[in-house]
Amino acid sequence: MYVVKSPLSDDADLKTVAEALQGALVDLLDLSLVAKQIHWNIVGPRFRSIHLQLDDVVATARTHSDTVAERAATLGVPPDGRAATVATGSGIGVTPEGWVRDADAVGTIVDALAAVITRMRERVAATGKPDPVTQDILIGITADLEKHHWMFQAENG
Repeated sequence: MYVVKSPLSDDADLKTVAEALQGALVDLLDLSLVAKQIHWNIVGPRFRSIHLQLDDVVATARTHSDTVAERAATLGVPPDGRAATVATGSGIGVTPEGWVRDADAVGTIVDALAAVITRMRERVAATGKPDPVTQDILIGITADLEKHHWMFQAENG
């Protein structure tokens, strides 16, 4: 089997970066699932606008999850996006089942985004010294998530 050699020579640095990337991958994959679940089940007078806004979150999370997984692979770390891994490793709380009123849907996605952002900021801090390239990727992701967070907060203003 071919194994990708990491450009990070320090094993401790690689472990730190690998954990940050794997955690980010899990959170982003779960965020895309949560946003899609709410997207399918939202009801209420603001259905259409929030329904479409949730698709933006899904697209952002999916795009960034691919970037994160490919960065891990670049560093010689096999990314793990299996459903069981996502279910046990995500920092996002339980998403309500069934129909979700528009205001509750917004609250749920605000909470999900806040949970991911908090963990992403921890990863940004952890990766600064061992791998500024990974840190840069995580900073960009965090900025995009914070923008979505702001926009959804404004929905329930």
